[in-house]
Amino acid sequence: MERIAALAFTAAAAMTAPATSQIVPPPSLEPPVDELAIGEAELRMTVPVSIAGKGSWPFVIDTGAERTVVSHELAARLALVPGRTVRVMTMTGSVVAPTSMVPMLRVRALTPDTIEAPTFARANLGAIGMLGIDALQGQKVSIDFDRGRMTLTPSRKRRPRRSSADEIVIVARSLYGQLIVTDAHWRGRKIAVVIDTGSPVTIANPALLRIATRKPPPFVGQISITAPSGATLVAHAYRLERLEVGGVAFDGVSVAVADAAPFARFGLGDTPALLLGMETLRLFRAVEIDFANRAIRLTLPRSARVAGTSVTGF
Repeated sequence: MERIAALAFTAAAAMTAPATSQIVPPPSLEPPVDELAIGEAELRMTVPVSIAGKGSWPFVIDTGAERTVVSHELAARLALVPGRTVRVMTMTGSVVAPTSMVPMLRVRALTPDTIEAPTFARANLGAIGMLGIDALQGQKVSIDFDRGRMTLTPSRKRRPRRSSADEIVIVARSLYGQLIVTDAHWRGRKIAVVIDTGSPVTIANPALLRIATRKPPPFVGQISITAPSGATLVAHAYRLERLEVGGVAFDGVSVAVADAAPFARFGLGDTPALLLGMETLRLFRAVEIDFANRAIRLTLPRSARVAGTSVTGF
């Protein structure tokens, strides 16, 4: 749920191209409960949300955030009832924030109960609101970048579907609602990956960079990460060669290296890890995140179709 500002690093140019590799899973034959056109906010996905039957507000889908948040401005405009004061984890650390009671939050078919949402300034969120794990649990979120569409389908536990030759399915473990992929490697070392659609760029912890003390990856520049509280975190960006996630290899992927607070929250402070942001996810034609089955399905770029098998990580 952070904003990213370029200092000496251009996100759009840096997150970069996948190398051809292996992979495999299948598209669902079930009719989606709902399909939405998706917009963008700083390279992140937005979907139209109504609250208490009012408006159509573009909320960012944030699979890296435990809680849905709204901007102060939207809370004031809708005269939302104030809730408790709570602690919220951001990239720069834990902060105390006021909340607002959000009734009848609706994304077409998605209708969670009233949500107690932390509120922050819109300028720091980079959006009018963000849908977190509390609103998305029990859903399968499917994003089709080719068509600019997203589907939300109620998900239930089931046996994994067979995969096709241009997809890969990764089974992850769940922690605080987030899906953590452990079937990932860089320079021969296993790393952990968290899928974070709320971040425009991919963020790595310093433990990942320590893998390469003898031969560091190329330095790209600096970026500034602005947390919802307004605090900033300066990160150094590097370009990684041969980053592998679930059997897919990427060359030239740029990551911002910072000791971001979520790594400690996930118990990954000393484990090489990435928060995989939208710049990297957009290299795929489609991404499906199935929370009930802890499964992530990635549709490869057409140029990278290779026969293979499904890969699972725990």
